Amino acid sequence: QLQLVESGGGLVQPGGSLRLSCAASGFNFHYYAIGWFRQAPGKEREGVSCISRSGTSTNYADAVKGRFTISRDNAKNTVYLQMNSLKPEDTAIYYCAADFTLTAEAMCVGRNWGQGTQVTVSS
Repeated sequence: QLQLVESGGGLVQPGGSLRLSCAASGFNFHYYAIGWFRQAPGKEREGVSCISRSGTSTNYADAVKGRFTISRDNAKNTVYLQMNSLKPEDTAIYYCAADFTLTAEAMCVGRNWGQGTQVTVSS
């Protein structure tokens, strides 16, 4: 059974950093692109970043470019999201999602979801 478990969220001051982890189990991790999405109170869920099966292709939402970095360790079945220079508008529940794909591109639509981890940026 496919399972994704996010961790690493918390309360951080503006300008601070957090690293989120998404631990996967129950499926062949190597065949899945993994994405990070977020949902702020009163807003729709939005894509944050996506990484290809091999990790060689990534993409980012304009709002996080230059501040967030996605990476994956296929030996550990884990994807990370390093978040630097955090802003109050980054406050949201962050979810990771897995998408089976045959391509080498970073394409994430969000078919299989984790339970989410709360990130709060506040002084």
